Amino acid sequence: MKILIDADGCPVVDISIKVGKMFNLEVIIMCDTSHTFHREGVETIVISKGLDSVDFALVNKVNKGDVVVTQDYGLAAMVLSKSGFPINQNGLIYDSLNIDQLLYSRHISKKIRDAGGRVKGPKKRQKEDNVKFEESLINLCRKILNIHS
Repeated sequence: MKILIDADGCPVVDISIKVGKMFNLEVIIMCDTSHTFHREGVETIVISKGLDSVDFALVNKVNKGDVVVTQDYGLAAMVLSKSGFPINQNGLIYDSLNIDQLLYSRHISKKIRDAGGRVKGPKKRQKEDNVKFEESLINLCRKILNIHS
């Protein structure tokens, strides 16, 4: 089991690393050439820029039981298909019960934007969001390690 981080635009890289160290897990940061991450004891893989290039490289590294930190619903769906455990920056654990609705909502929002409309963006990140994410990631890691031990 390892933690992979879709680090482009991810506000919880350091929290993910902290939790990974708590459980003695390998942590891999993946980003494109627009971002630079150097964290002690953590592998960083930099992918060339391109539409979804980091997402496809990341999903190719996912094994059953791995945790993936991402806010991308499409990537989350691919991780689920590989029996991984995707979680977003707010602590939402994507699963077979919520992914279809999330993908559908994304589709509807895109149709509205393409038609010239506007959709409400995410609210400003609060400290409580970091706390909720950390608690959720810790609980997820505990659950996975209990399943596989």
